[in-house]
Formats: sequence, structure tokens, C-alpha cells
Amino acid sequence: MVRDSLLFRATSHSLFRVALFTSAYMLLATWGALRGGNREFVFYIAVMTILIGCVAVVHARVRLTQGVLWLLSIWGALHMAGGLLTVPADWPIHGELRVVYNWWIIPGPAARSGEPGGFLKYDQAVHAFGFGVATWLCWQGLCGAMRRGEGDVEAPRPTAGLMVIVAAAGMGLGALNEVVEFVATRFTETNVGGYVNTGWDLVYNALGASVAAVIISLGSRSTRRPS
Repeated sequence: MVRDSLLFRATSHSLFRVALFTSAYMLLATWGALRGGNREFVFYIAVMTILIGCVAVVHARVRLTQGVLWLLSIWGALHMAGGLLTVPADWPIHGELRVVYNWWIIPGPAARSGEPGGFLKYDQAVHAFGFGVATWLCWQGLCGAMRRGEGDVEAPRPTAGLMVIVAAAGMGLGALNEVVEFVATRFTETNVGGYVNTGWDLVYNALGASVAAVIISLGSRSTRRPS
């Protein structure tokens, strides 16, 4: 009982830290968006608030790990920073808006349009990271749903079939994100980009989801390996 009490206290403290970190950057982002008149990010902040509520509901049902909660919170921070923070004048960007989201992390030769092209943009890296985390969230949700009502049973093995399902679920959430971005373009000017940008977003969503599925599978094998 003492051990369970200590575990509960440690978990509660960790949840409080995640909530505090998330609340802090959301308040800063809201202040920055309103101060700068950035209607696009006011919309995204509203969407983020809804998503945070959804994650809270999922966590209440399946008890997500602290790792996935922290990674989800960090993903949100990266998203807020990407649209609200600017980059120095000598950093290569895509387009004209000098925000972090347009920054070429790995620049390359000039694109056909005359803009500095590149091999990896901040936006693409965040897509891969974020929907990799979303895939891990889907796996934990699936495990929780399969265990629910059966007592304290062993978690399901991450078979190839289940990994395809959770990777597809992660990519589906990525596609939903593109729908949200499209809706935003109907109401205000955005930095979303065109068809090619959407295509690359989907590619990096798929990459992140696939890598996450492989990591989940390999991680499970290592923990099940007999000593």
C-alpha cells in the first residue's frame, strides 16, 4: 500500500509538471497571437485546447504513460513556436514569412522558384515527430481498449498487423490535421502552403508513424527477451 501511495504521488507530480509546462506555453502563445493580430494561430490555439481536452479524456480511460504525455506536450510547444517565433534574416527559409515553421534546417540548392530550397524544413521535422508520437498514443489507446474490463492482464504483443493498424491510425490523424489546416484557409490568411506542401506533410506524417511503429515493435521485443 505504501508503494502504491508513493507511485500515485510520483505520477500526480509528473502530471502536474506536464500540465504546468503546457499551460505556460499555451498562455504565452495566446498572448503572442493576440498581440500580433495572428488570427491563424488564434484558430490553432482553439484547436489545441480541444485536443488537450481529448488527450485528458483518453488518459483518464487508458492511463497514458508519462513519456507519451511529455512528448505530446513538447509537440504542442514546437507547433506554437513554429508559427509565432521569427528567425534571423540570414537563415534560409521557404517563402517570405520569416517564422520558424518556414526555416530550412538542412538547406539545399536553389529551388526552381528562385527561393532557397532544402532537404528538411522545420515544419516537416515537426510533422514526422508529432505523428510518430500520435502513433505511440494510438498504440497505448489500443492496448488500453483491449485490456479494459479484463483485469490486470499482459499488454498485447505489437504484431505486424497491429503495427500496421496503429501506423495507419497515426497517418489518419495526420490527414485530419490537413483537414483542419484547410478549414483555417477558408476563414483567414494562413502559412499553410499549397498542394506540394500538403503532399510533403503527408509524406513526413507517414515517415514518423512508420518509424514509431518500428520503435514500438523493437522496444517490445527487447523487454520480452529472456535474460
